[in-house]
Amino acid sequence: MKRFLRDLLRSSWLQRAVGVLAAEYLRLVWLTNKFSYEPADVYDQVEPAMPAILAFWHGQHFITPFIKTKESHRAKVLISRHRDGEFNAIAAERLGIGTIRGSGDHGGAFHRKGGVGAFREMVQALEQGWNVATTADVPKRARVVGLGLIMLARESGRPILPFAMVTSRFIRLKNWDSSTINLPFGRGAVVGIDAVFVPPDADAETMEKLRQQVETYLNEATRRAYAAVGRPEAALG
Repeated sequence: MKRFLRDLLRSSWLQRAVGVLAAEYLRLVWLTNKFSYEPADVYDQVEPAMPAILAFWHGQHFITPFIKTKESHRAKVLISRHRDGEFNAIAAERLGIGTIRGSGDHGGAFHRKGGVGAFREMVQALEQGWNVATTADVPKRARVVGLGLIMLARESGRPILPFAMVTSRFIRLKNWDSSTINLPFGRGAVVGIDAVFVPPDADAETMEKLRQQVETYLNEATRRAYAAVGRPEAALG
């Protein structure tokens, strides 16, 4: 039975079906929530800095494809090669977001699960004018920004734009990142914080300070976003 279920979950037709259904559900969520933006002119401020590295907490990742509001906002998102990542990749691509497959940050070590190749592909995407979106957390350590994000900014010369994107109605899962399944028919908020630039000659001490700064900004963005939708108690950390 376990083998049957494993094979079923790996089948391309099921992954495609789940990915498509997930994308259309998220589209419903986006269309039926009234979103506010902080600052109100966030796109006017952000567009001159593009291409940029868009960073957000892992548990808020489901509706982040809708941060893209124009065709000119070309974007790719880093998605793991894990089985669950297949569903996410199919959903993201259906919603108009390109994908880069590989591992995220492991304390700065990118050798696991195709991390080296993914890092290079992110750098290349930024050089080619794509925005790159990625969760900021170290895997299995929620709300801890990984050094890999800082390394990407140093290598590419592009700014990190921390933001939070939440809805007032959601189901919170009891997993490592307290993922929120956003629900339709509520209020939403997008909160952006100041860009973080990493000098090309940044040493270890500077990179650690900037890592902590991004962490602080993401927590502050999350706090403000939940306050904006009337759910201040929902902000974790």
